Formats: sequence, structure tokens, C-alpha cells
Amino acid sequence: MERNKALELLNEYVKNPKMISHCLASEAVMRALAIRLDENPDKWGLAGLLHDVDVEVTNADPLTHSMESVKILDKQRVDPEIIEAIMLHNENASHNQKRSKKLHFALAAGETITGLIFATALVYPDKKISSVKTKSITKRMKEKAFAASVKRENIMECEKIGLSLEEFAEISLKAMIDIEV
Repeated sequence: MERNKALELLNEYVKNPKMISHCLASEAVMRALAIRLDENPDKWGLAGLLHDVDVEVTNADPLTHSMESVKILDKQRVDPEIIEAIMLHNENASHNQKRSKKLHFALAAGETITGLIFATALVYPDKKISSVKTKSITKRMKEKAFAASVKRENIMECEKIGLSLEEFAEISLKAMIDIEV
């Protein structure tokens, strides 16, 4: 699927501007990770862009979120590896499978760290991602009460793709700064 078509599909199903921003940030992070890990940035970017395509359809219900995405994306003939990674990014859905591939771990970690980076930016006076430092992200990771809904264990799956938290945070932050409006 071409990016323009994927963006149209995302906008068809997701109306909340913050969710669109999250998906665009996830796409940027996934592209940057793919480049760093010598993977296909277009493929990984699509996984990031489309990972929450069903979030409004399912009302973000943790038991069904991602399962509707499978149906939506299968109809669009999206690459099965992308669909699998999207399905597995939500470990709470009843799909009886575990993340096992680099793309799976990257998507789970990459889409999750965007929330931590957005939350970190909000404590800065100008609220800009470009003001955030990598050290601030790694510090906030240790503060369980800060952005409490962010699953730190998902972010730590960066280690399963061979990246330290510091390098992963740096790559993710730079990717998000590059698309900041």
C-alpha cells in the first residue's frame, strides 16, 4: 500500500487530531528505526502509521483494539507482516500470539515511546518536542507516576531489537522533531 492511500485510510477511520498526530509520530519513529536497523523504512513506516486505524471503531477497548485493524487492513490487501505487527502491538487483545519478530518489538516500543515524548514536551514551557532532551526521556522512564498510562515494559522492548534505551530514545526523539510542525 502506498503511503498516500494509507493516510487516506487512517483519516477515514480516525478523526481525533491527537490520534492522527500519534500515528504520524509512530510512523516517523518506525521509519527511523528501520533505517537504523537496515530494514525497509516504507514497510515499517506503514506499520507505525496504521497501527491505530481501529482505535475509534473499538473505542480503544484493550480486548478488541487491533483486531478490527486486521479486518480493515486485510480488505485493503496490506502486507501480512504489517498486519501481524499491528495486531500484536496490543498485547491485551485475544489473539493468542506473542511478539516474536523485530518488527513486532519495534512497533510496540516505537508507538509507546511517542506518548512518553509527547508527555515530556508538555512539561516544558514552550511545550515543543524540539525542546526535549534524550536525558529527560530516560529520566521520565523511571518516574512511574509521570505519564502513568505509558507502558514502560513496551518501551523496553527496544532491547529486543538490539538498542539501548538511550539510543532508542534518541532515535525516536529525533524522528519526532523532524516532523514537528
